[in-house]
Amino acid sequence: MTSETLSRRSFLAAAAAAPMAFAAARKIPVGLELFSVRDEMTKDTMATVRAVGKMGYQVVEFYGPYFQWTPQYAKEARQAMDDVGLRCYSTHNGPDSFKGDGIARAIELNHILGAKFIVMASAGRVETLDDWRKVAETLATACEKFRPAGLRGGYHNHQAEFKAVDGKRPIEIIAAGTPKDFMLQLDVGTCVEVGQDPVAWINANPGRINSLHLKDWGAGADRGYRVLFGEGDAPWKKIFAAAEKKGGVEYYLIEQEGSRYPAMETAAKCLAAYRKIHG
Repeated sequence: MTSETLSRRSFLAAAAAAPMAFAAARKIPVGLELFSVRDEMTKDTMATVRAVGKMGYQVVEFYGPYFQWTPQYAKEARQAMDDVGLRCYSTHNGPDSFKGDGIARAIELNHILGAKFIVMASAGRVETLDDWRKVAETLATACEKFRPAGLRGGYHNHQAEFKAVDGKRPIEIIAAGTPKDFMLQLDVGTCVEVGQDPVAWINANPGRINSLHLKDWGAGADRGYRVLFGEGDAPWKKIFAAAEKKGGVEYYLIEQEGSRYPAMETAAKCLAAYRKIHG
């Protein structure tokens, strides 16, 4: 066997392995929290959804206003996603989706969209630990109604949940008061902003960090949430390693509250940065 034959075989083997390695690196879908392009969504929801899919995103997360949609409009949104190969794994919701008649409405709309998780985006005005325990109780009760419908509940943190109240962080109350199949959707930027360690939180809650909002934050003037993904202070390599080894991450969601670029351009730049950093 000649060295030329060996070289050719080595080349072919490497060429065959490359797509497999790429697929493994891309196994966890990356999506966009559509609040990042909220002005465009307000102008033309369907066109924005299709544009996000054509940009290369695999997943989208709809936010608050979706809860007011009719079932027919939700079907149109599902068709817009299908047109460009997008999936919706979760929606962001107000407290109304977790109580009373809102539960049935949330289930109906999320079924149409093909979602897996109904996530509380904010608990509203909550002050005491007892208040946070009531939030956890509401979430847990709603989960009992989501589960038979094939859906799971979730909670999305902001800064407040990582700030101690009477020596206890509210996010710990939420985690302890909800079932093990309940998702603790980690907003990385808000966690980092208040000086907390996102890696430690992921490792402390194995299997429950099923999605993360990849929102960066940077200390200093004119930075904050205006930094693009990868430009801030979040230790992304360590976060990805923890999320994928222990956190149980099923999909990532890029979120941007604003930057020095227009929203759609920002979304494209963040996706390119994610691919470079994550691999």
